[in-house]
Amino acid sequence: MYQRCSGLLLHVTSLPGPHGIGDLGDEAFAFARMLEHANQHIWQVLPLGPAGAGNSPYDSRSSFAGNPLMINLHELVRDGLLDPDDVPATTRFSRSTVEFGRVRNWKRKRLESAFERFQLGTNSPLHSEYEAFVSASGDWLNDFALYQALKDAHNSRPWYRWPYGIRRFDRDEVERWRRSVSRQIEYYRFEQFLFDLQWKRLKRYANSLGIAIMGDVPIYVALDSADVWGNQEQFLLDEDSRPSVQAGVPPDLFSADGQLWGNPVYDWDRMAADDYSWWRSRIARTFDLTDIVRVDHFRGFAAGWQVPAGASTARTGEWIPGPGRALFDSLAKHIGELPIIVEDLGVITPDVEALRDDLGYPGMKVLQFAFDRDPKNPYLPHNAVPVSMVYTGTHDNDTTSGWYQSLAEADRVYARRYARGRDETIHWDMLRLAWSSVSVLACAPVQDVIGLDGDARMNVPGIARGNWSWRLDSLDPLTRRAAALRDLTELYGRVNAPVAHAAGDVDD
Repeated sequence: MYQRCSGLLLHVTSLPGPHGIGDLGDEAFAFARMLEHANQHIWQVLPLGPAGAGNSPYDSRSSFAGNPLMINLHELVRDGLLDPDDVPATTRFSRSTVEFGRVRNWKRKRLESAFERFQLGTNSPLHSEYEAFVSASGDWLNDFALYQALKDAHNSRPWYRWPYGIRRFDRDEVERWRRSVSRQIEYYRFEQFLFDLQWKRLKRYANSLGIAIMGDVPIYVALDSADVWGNQEQFLLDEDSRPSVQAGVPPDLFSADGQLWGNPVYDWDRMAADDYSWWRSRIARTFDLTDIVRVDHFRGFAAGWQVPAGASTARTGEWIPGPGRALFDSLAKHIGELPIIVEDLGVITPDVEALRDDLGYPGMKVLQFAFDRDPKNPYLPHNAVPVSMVYTGTHDNDTTSGWYQSLAEADRVYARRYARGRDETIHWDMLRLAWSSVSVLACAPVQDVIGLDGDARMNVPGIARGNWSWRLDSLDPLTRRAAALRDLTELYGRVNAPVAHAAGDVDD
């Protein structure tokens, strides 16, 4: 399915722009043009949903909704929903860091103004587009908008602390509340319409340049989400709507107690009974927004580490079989063969490798894991397999420059020797290694293209605060490297579209 090509990783919120956060406006289109100039055919983003705890895109309020902070306000002026004076050309927000709380409050006021103007009109083409979007979005949009409105009505408390009737999704009680918060429901539908409208414009433009958008599906969802609230029967919850078990990972060399993630665990037997309908809807929506999908924590589909809800560490967990191939066969039967990449990092057992290989999905090879001075290390390029996607690093890693600076001297010597590189060019030397490898797909975070140090790191796993806020203050450094990246891409034969069909075919 895949053809030899390459791309860059940059989340939308990390784009430059005047309003405190990267969004779906002119800078996003400019980034797509830069990718085309550099002969890159993949733009990889993180999950697109509205972020929850710690502003993490992996702790979203919905697996189906989009993040309203990505809505571009200048586009709303062009669509007649705001006046030019409503959108200042410059603001006092940081240009290099997302100040999520300030941005959220500032942008919400302007989105409310756009909503009020939208409600006053009836004949705008946007209204027919809005009605079509609402009609096509089905239950996920209605449940998400109601969930958001109910959170507002209950002082942002999580749904499992709401009164019993709406907590348990009692039909009569839910309908009563639906009537009482109807304006807020309509507002949250409107937000999602704007996100969908602007995202689809950007995606069509990127596709027209030969660029495929690569999305991301976390295996687990947040407990405080419309996903769990509206589908409680699909999760292992107790009578009080709390998880009876939680997801995590067992103790290993990096964590003596393992990791407690706190996510609710799927009732795989219940999901199998209706042929994985929730998962099918989730994946279909993801492919409505993107062209390729990276599935996070793929090993959980073979077996997941489940820990009792009240446990203080992950030591007391156990491996519980996942759905295995049955889930992916259901997706193929109902949606078609899908271009999927699987995150298979960490301690991976033979059953996980067998599932990955049986499905034919490329796994991930991260160069930062390669240089322990063992020539048999599976992440070294000479040990790579063609059906894989090689990365210099991911959103969970330090930048390549920051990683290299943190290595012991002996490991730095080994890395320089292997890459035939130098201290000051190590970020580019590693990128060259990735592009020259036999892996069919190659990707690098934009930080590694321009050689940023550890201050530009996106996420430190296990740290709850201070992540996800890094952003570019300008596209200029990337633009200056585009010709060199294009040359490298052509040199190593990565000039194809990533999949045999044209980008965008899946979502038609």
